[in-house]
Amino acid sequence: MKKIYYLSTCSTCTRIIKELNLDDSFEFQDIKSNKITTEQIEQMKKMSGSYESLFSKRAMKYKSMGLKDKNLSEDDIKNLIVDEYTFLKRPVLIINDEIFVGNSKKVVEAAKLIIDN
Repeated sequence: MKKIYYLSTCSTCTRIIKELNLDDSFEFQDIKSNKITTEQIEQMKKMSGSYESLFSKRAMKYKSMGLKDKNLSEDDIKNLIVDEYTFLKRPVLIINDEIFVGNSKKVVEAAKLIIDN
């Protein structure tokens, strides 16, 4: 499977999609117009190891909801991501049995290596 979870209004996601030169073999899911399902987030968690690894603490709602002052469980994090797309660390690329989460240079370069080979 080749899939990317992204936000079409996110300039960073758009830049990474262009940089990786993703073709039609990838399934694109805009998480704002096509919400993440519980099954999808559970699959991502199995691949990444935890819901926390998929959770964005940069989201504006993270601060506005006072979440930084709370001790969130894995279930809390899962539910936040499913309920509000902004909490998913973006983009998430799934290439066969590998997952790449976020937009750090290291993650993007690792994904590029897999895509190019």
